[in-house]
Amino acid sequence: MEVESAVPISPLPTRNENPATILCHQCGAPIDGTTAVNSLCQDCFKLSSDISDGIPREATLHMCRDCDRWLSPPSQWVSASLESRELLALCLRKLRGLDKKRIIDASFIWTEPHSRRVKVKITIQSEVAQGTILQQTFEVEYVVAHYQCPDCAKSYTHNIWRANVQVRQKVPHKRTFLYLEQVILKYGAHKDTINIKEVDSGIDFFFAQRNQAEKFVDFLSSVAPVRVKKSQTLISMNVHTSAKSYKFSFSVELIPICKDDLVALPLKMAQQAGSIAPLTICYRIGTAVNLIDPNTLQTADITTPLYWRTPFASLADVRELTEFVVMDIEPTGQSKGRFVLADAKVRRATDFGANDDEYTTRTHLGALLHPGDSALGYHLSGTNFNNPEFEAIEENKKHAAQLPDIVLVRKVYPRQRKKNKGRNWKLRRMDRQRAEEEAKSGRGRQNNQDKEETDYEMFLRDVEEDEEMRQGIDLYRASQRQQQQQRQSNQPERMEGVETDPGAAGTGEDQQEDDLENEDEGEDEGEDEDDEGLEIPMDQLQEDFEDMEIAE
Repeated sequence: MEVESAVPISPLPTRNENPATILCHQCGAPIDGTTAVNSLCQDCFKLSSDISDGIPREATLHMCRDCDRWLSPPSQWVSASLESRELLALCLRKLRGLDKKRIIDASFIWTEPHSRRVKVKITIQSEVAQGTILQQTFEVEYVVAHYQCPDCAKSYTHNIWRANVQVRQKVPHKRTFLYLEQVILKYGAHKDTINIKEVDSGIDFFFAQRNQAEKFVDFLSSVAPVRVKKSQTLISMNVHTSAKSYKFSFSVELIPICKDDLVALPLKMAQQAGSIAPLTICYRIGTAVNLIDPNTLQTADITTPLYWRTPFASLADVRELTEFVVMDIEPTGQSKGRFVLADAKVRRATDFGANDDEYTTRTHLGALLHPGDSALGYHLSGTNFNNPEFEAIEENKKHAAQLPDIVLVRKVYPRQRKKNKGRNWKLRRMDRQRAEEEAKSGRGRQNNQDKEETDYEMFLRDVEEDEEMRQGIDLYRASQRQQQQQRQSNQPERMEGVETDPGAAGTGEDQQEDDLENEDEGEDEGEDEDDEGLEIPMDQLQEDFEDMEIAE
């Protein structure tokens, strides 16, 4: 068998598709004269042609340092963070002539944050001849210039507002406003305000836009029983186009009933609210007025429309509370939620050593009161009320026979330890300014300041005692320095140059020993019961990041 030897196959001759016909007139490289542009090679053509001609290499970006927004010409202000897509689009729009080129790529080049410089690397393409497309990359440097936007300029100018919300309540204290302030801070409903002004009977909120004020009014209507009235004032009008400019005012009136108030309901309204006894106590204010009958634990909710159809005032407020001492208490076995019905025998704290008057009453505080405790309540016997609803109750034989002598409202917690120990929590406050008519000096200003401090302290005690109230607000942990300041403010100051009368107050050592004995007694008696009930658990407190300091 014959085997044929392998025959080598030679490759086919390659054909030069672009033969060199001429030389580049700058570098002398051989090129194809039929495709070369201006008789130049590719390298020389790139060096001699600039498709980015006419595009500036430097530009200016205007930024408002108050709101961190950037100016998008001609008059629009946009929010954008550094090295974001929004800021990159703004930088590209700032360059003239770039819209005639094709953008292939654009990216930021890192710069120092404090240098006030922004660098962008841009890659573009453009057709320089028929069938010839050139691609080029270049850098543009932007200088950040600070410029105040019109919205921030208005916020620093007096009386430049478009809408205001006037929140009012006709009560002698501001505990309701203090609670409403905490609710507003929790949900951030005041973030659009340009100014907050505190007046004698309420607070005014000023807004730059009408829709912002309407949004704030809707928020108030969702958290408190209010009545809203709207008015508008014409500022200017264009006679040619009939365009008008208005200022809008929203009057928000809170129901003049607060927590722990004694309420005498109209007989017809009491019948409509589930036939509840007309003499009740307000134990909570939410979107409606929540009332409870201390004799039967029956509750009723007075909605906002129902109240304003037949408005009424409270029979007595917290200023008329009297301190009583519980001599004996016996639960009846009936309870409803956190309320327990009990029969109690009490005496006025001022009657000890004067008389032996003792009163028997029925109370809803059976779960809190024990023999020897103190409680605050309303003393109805021998008190004259100028109230038409209460007069109607007295004229009614059925309800007049059920009127109690004493109505207990709340328990009094001893606070011996609080004097020497600052609170481990705190609250935030809104930045607001005083009205011009209230910024007075002298005795009137001092009286207003003392009254505000008293209302604020009463509100803090309400927060400590009412766990349900704490669920609707934010509490923050107090630092060691703030607790020390509270302890120093609670301690009495000794004035230099003033001597103490030993006959009137005793010696300093004797007085100190008496204070220590009273403090020890208070700790022994109420340490396990009273103080622990007033101590807010740490898991209910939040960290206040605004007051945190970085140690070097």
